Amino acid sequence: MTEPLEKRLEKAMAELQAAQEAVARTERELRQASFAVLSSDRAVRATVGPQGELSGIEFLENKYRDMSPQELAASVLEAANAARLKMNRHVMKAMAPFTEPSRNVPELKGFELDWERIFGPEVLRDDDEDTGRDDRATPAWRDALGEDGED
Repeated sequence: MTEPLEKRLEKAMAELQAAQEAVARTERELRQASFAVLSSDRAVRATVGPQGELSGIEFLENKYRDMSPQELAASVLEAANAARLKMNRHVMKAMAPFTEPSRNVPELKGFELDWERIFGPEVLRDDDEDTGRDDRATPAWRDALGEDGED
């Protein structure tokens, strides 16, 4: 036997209220989030804020003194992009519960988000931290630096 309409509406309203409260909590948490990542050469630490904006750069152990401008720029970009990607994945994980259909109210389907369109395709690739460090030699940008020299 199906549930009376009033009871189903009551459940849906309670679930909607709970979802609104959860979204508000998630938004508050995300506004406080930041991530810092070291470049692979450990010369630079970049920090990004809640919207992926660069909020800090640290040059570690004076390594920048022995780097060409191109190498330093590459280290900064690598660390900043990795930190931004980490933040994007954090947002995806935090928002995932809201994309799923309701267990109690089948009419509440959740919402679909095209994460690749929002953040770019790299956000959907395996996270190096979850799968272990990638053992490929050097990133392509480092190879290019080595081959091109210091132009």
